[in-house]
Amino acid sequence: MRIIAMIVKSISALNTLIGNVFAWLSLAIVVLCFAIVVQRYLFSTSIIWMRDLYVWMNGALFTAVAGFALLRGDHVRVDILYRPASRRWKATVDLIGVVLFLLPFCWLVWVYGWPFVVRSWRIYEASPNIGGMTHYYILKTFILGFAVLVALQGIAMALRSVLVLRGQEHLLPANLRYTAQDEEPGTGAV
Repeated sequence: MRIIAMIVKSISALNTLIGNVFAWLSLAIVVLCFAIVVQRYLFSTSIIWMRDLYVWMNGALFTAVAGFALLRGDHVRVDILYRPASRRWKATVDLIGVVLFLLPFCWLVWVYGWPFVVRSWRIYEASPNIGGMTHYYILKTFILGFAVLVALQGIAMALRSVLVLRGQEHLLPANLRYTAQDEEPGTGAV
């Protein structure tokens, strides 16, 4: 069980690191968007590659941090039933959800995204806009990164559920435990 807990911690640490690094990209996106708006409305001009970069940075940000968002519980969930539930019920729901929905979804994204990304790399795809960004294939690779990071976090969720169902949740740090309805999210107090 300690090995399972170590795997959960490692995957969660990876997604936390990626999430924290890519969170800084949001600041760059805001600065770039501001520069584009100033160019357009103050100078009546627009630089195509900057507009491309703005869209590409958004795409990179949201695909890279999806696993981190799953770790934090920031994805949509039916909280009416989930939030007041016991830890065992939450673990059961998460385990079933990961196995039946999340992992097959990630597999489909990988399977259908792979040829799309390979083709893009093969032709060294660039922006369809004249004067736009080159290396579009790098951005498309984030699709596969999305599938891998979300699948890894899904595996961590499933393993965490196994620990809870086996009565071994204490092996996890407080920030990775389920919270009871009457406690603050993320505290893991028992």
